[in-house]
Amino acid sequence: NVSHNYYAAAPKGVGDLLAAELGALGALDMRQQGTGVAFGGSLEIGYRACLWSRLASRILLRLAEFPAPTVEALYAGVQGIDWAEHLDPAGTLAIEFVGSGRQIRNSHFGALKVKDAIVDQFRAAHGQRPSVDLERPHLRVHARLDRDHVQLSLDLAGQSLHRRGYRSQTGPAPLKENLAAAILLRAGWPDVAAAGGALVDPMCGTGTLPIEAAWIAGDCAPGLLRDYFGFTNWLGHVPKMWHRLRDEALTRRAAG
Repeated sequence: NVSHNYYAAAPKGVGDLLAAELGALGALDMRQQGTGVAFGGSLEIGYRACLWSRLASRILLRLAEFPAPTVEALYAGVQGIDWAEHLDPAGTLAIEFVGSGRQIRNSHFGALKVKDAIVDQFRAAHGQRPSVDLERPHLRVHARLDRDHVQLSLDLAGQSLHRRGYRSQTGPAPLKENLAAAILLRAGWPDVAAAGGALVDPMCGTGTLPIEAAWIAGDCAPGLLRDYFGFTNWLGHVPKMWHRLRDEALTRRAAG
């Protein structure tokens, strides 16, 4: 039951709500960082956050932190991880890189260097390398460079968690689902719903607020309809645990 360090990214202004939500899911050692929340916990807590967080946009599992004042230091730091523990050599990969430093001035260059370090390691050890898939990779790696210091993580969500899976298309100026949930939570909707109260949305465009409100009232996990998570093909994935959590969520939805 290994403990991991996580970071949940979220829209601006919802950090306190997110911390409360993660705490209810069993997250430990929570602290607000930037617009999101850093926390600790088992792999199950990471899965629960992916399945149940109405507010987070990403759940990142921290792999390593290291100083990267130079391009060489970034490359060496990334190579310090045994990537064969996380990805099959024939798998697919995507890199997201945010931030800049003295030598790494833009995110595209930073992402390229991270990718090079990973594929070079595979090529040297296995004679083949993963290919790049930006849409639905087997592994999405997230690198954050701040003041010449890198935080390297796996993106467990794989793509933004506001994509619940119930919308086939969006209307003009859509309200993101996790922001709609934040508005409802800030307004005290769970208590109103539990007491039998009603919700009126006079600005109902594509229905995001009423749908999110119904899911909250009906105890429906926001990740239940998604057909893709970033951890699905990660070699550290424990399908049995994930299926148990999904079954539990289905039971709760039926009851709700």
